[in-house]
Amino acid sequence: MTENANTDFPMPPVAPHLIVKGAAEAIDFYKAAFGAVELHRMPSEDGRLMHAAVTINGGLVMLMDDFPEYGDGKGSTPEALGGSPVVLHLDVADVDAAWKRAVNAGATVIMELADQFWGDRYGQVRDPFGHVWSLASPAQKT
Repeated sequence: MTENANTDFPMPPVAPHLIVKGAAEAIDFYKAAFGAVELHRMPSEDGRLMHAAVTINGGLVMLMDDFPEYGDGKGSTPEALGGSPVVLHLDVADVDAAWKRAVNAGATVIMELADQFWGDRYGQVRDPFGHVWSLASPAQKT
């Protein structure tokens, strides 16, 4: 990780930067669903978030509200793009507990949590902002 003069937290070499409609609400969801810890929030003059950062499962996730007026006039959220081809993966110690927490917070199940042939207990959910998350931990051997 490197220190960045524009942040008060270390920046990893690669970090996802999510664009959402309702970044403040997304932060609240990520806290409830994934135990996110908020690090930074920078609002614009109109109240939208120009930049925010949280940690989820020990990793940095940056996010911001959509600002189509600064691009080509089109939105960049999963909703505006008709979905997202990206899956954010969480490898956790207790996937059943993490799964229950995410679903109880409002995540939509895409792929049911189940023991998979490659040895993980794995499933996928979509958050209310259109981003897809996979959750996994090694399957228990019986």
